[in-house]
Order: sequence, then C-alpha cells, then structure tokens
Amino acid sequence: MSKTALFFPGQGSQYVGMGRDIYNAGPEVKDLYELTSDEIGVDIAKLSFEGPPEELKKTRFTQPAILLHSLAILTVLREHIPAFDYAAGHSLGEYGALAISGALSFENAIKAVVKRALLMEEACQKSPSTMAAILGLDADKVKQICVDASSSGVVVPANFNSGKQVVISGEPAAVEKAVSLARRGGAKRTVILEVGGAFHSPLMESARAGLEEFLINVPINTPSRPVVANVTAQPVVDPDEIRSLLVQQLTAPVKWAQTMSRLVQDGVKTIIEIGPGKVLTTLAKRDMHPEKSLNLDTAADIEAFEAVSV
Repeated sequence: MSKTALFFPGQGSQYVGMGRDIYNAGPEVKDLYELTSDEIGVDIAKLSFEGPPEELKKTRFTQPAILLHSLAILTVLREHIPAFDYAAGHSLGEYGALAISGALSFENAIKAVVKRALLMEEACQKSPSTMAAILGLDADKVKQICVDASSSGVVVPANFNSGKQVVISGEPAAVEKAVSLARRGGAKRTVILEVGGAFHSPLMESARAGLEEFLINVPINTPSRPVVANVTAQPVVDPDEIRSLLVQQLTAPVKWAQTMSRLVQDGVKTIIEIGPGKVLTTLAKRDMHPEKSLNLDTAADIEAFEAVSV
C-alpha cells in the first residue's frame, strides 16, 4: 500500500514575504507569531513579511521563522492536515516533524528552536567557519576529500542531501582545500554557502552542550507516527531517544539522502512538503521518484489542497 511522508524544510528555505498571506487566517496563527516574537525579542511577523533579507538570514531569526511558517500552515489546515505514515525534517525541520507527530507541542517546538538557533549563532561567533556544497561526487569520495583536507583544519561532511549533493562544514582554510580537491576530483560544481558558520560539525560542540541542558526540561511524547531522525536515518518513537538525537544532530551530519532511501524502502510514494520553498520535494523528485509530491507553502496551496481533500 502506498504511504505518505510529510517533509519540513530547514535553513536556507526562507524568503521575505513567507507567511504573509496566511497570517490573518485565524487568531491561533497570530498567537504563534506572538509567542515566537516574545521568545526572540523581535517582531518575527514583520521580519518574515518585510525583511530585510540580510536580517532574516541570521541564524537566530531564520530557524524560528521557518519553523513558525510550517506550524502556521498546520494550524490553518486543522482537520485537513494530510494523513501520513512518516514525518521527517531537514535539520531544524526535524522539530516540525516532531510537532506534527505530537512528540513536541507547537509551543515547545518553537521554544526549543529559538534556543537552538541562538546557541548555534553563538557557536558560529566563537571562530570563523563556513560551509560548501559539492555536487556530482558520491558520499564516499567526499568523505575521503574531507579526510585529505583535514590537515588544514576541521572539515567534515555536514549534509548528505542526495546521492550526488553533499555539503561540507568546517574551518575556512580546510573547507577551501576540500573544495579545491573536489574540483580536481571531478565535482560538477562547488559552491561556498552564505551561512553563519559550520553547522553539523564539531565546531557546534558548545551549542550541543547548551541544547542538551535546555531539552532536559522539555516534555517529549511518543509520536503518533514515526519520525525519521537526521542522525540515524531511521524511524524513532522513543522519547528519550528523540531527545538524545536532537542533541547529537548539532554536531552530526544530516543523513537526508539516507532518509529518502529508507522511506522508499518502506513504501513511501507521496511526499508533502510543509513550509517555505520546494527544496525537499525537488530532492525527492530526483532521488525518490514519488508518484505524487506537493508543497504547502502559501494560502493558495492550502486552498487547493483543501479543495481536493474534502
């Protein structure tokens, strides 16, 4: 029987104007924005809707804004939330997956991501670091390139996004050396990413410690549906394991390509991405070849989905 997975996007999917057309859908949506604004100390609605883009790109704002947009869509959908068999999210998107499955309340998911984003930004400020995307080389070759470049500093695979797209993370000199080696090794393309720092690398260790301390007091329930964890690319339902994996996630690579493979093995043929952009459905179309995929991002997307789901 065909199965459905809900995907939640991560950092990089944000855009100025996201959520503007669903903000007035009901008081519950505005309550989520007010809660997030209170937690951050910034009007997140104004920043999401009007920018400036340079400010929205800052980690401490980007992560809560993306999660908030996903949760606002779920709030508007109400009884029309798609039936699903699995949930998964890319990096911070994992919190959206845990929220839709009931493992985290919407409020606690927001509070956790606000804390996570601040800790990650603080870790980035401690030492220069960067990330780069390598396209056209398989994962094993990129792993070896990182080993070879590590003589220049810390550099590790950070995101296994697809079979031929890996993002590396680390200290600038080591990342630059790895990029040079990748080009010589036949990479079709390499791109230094405009990010705050070396996410999903050992350079996030201080953020990991802070998040572990914070999550101790956050209630986590058994999810109604399995959530495929970034760290293991395996379904997880145990609350203690979920908490541990969220901490490990900060310094471990995001196994998204492996997550997609696992979902294919388990019979998933429909993908619904909930939140800004189409990054995850684009990757799914290339690697998973789903029978059906769609994005729920705007009010028009929601209306079209509700029209066919009645």
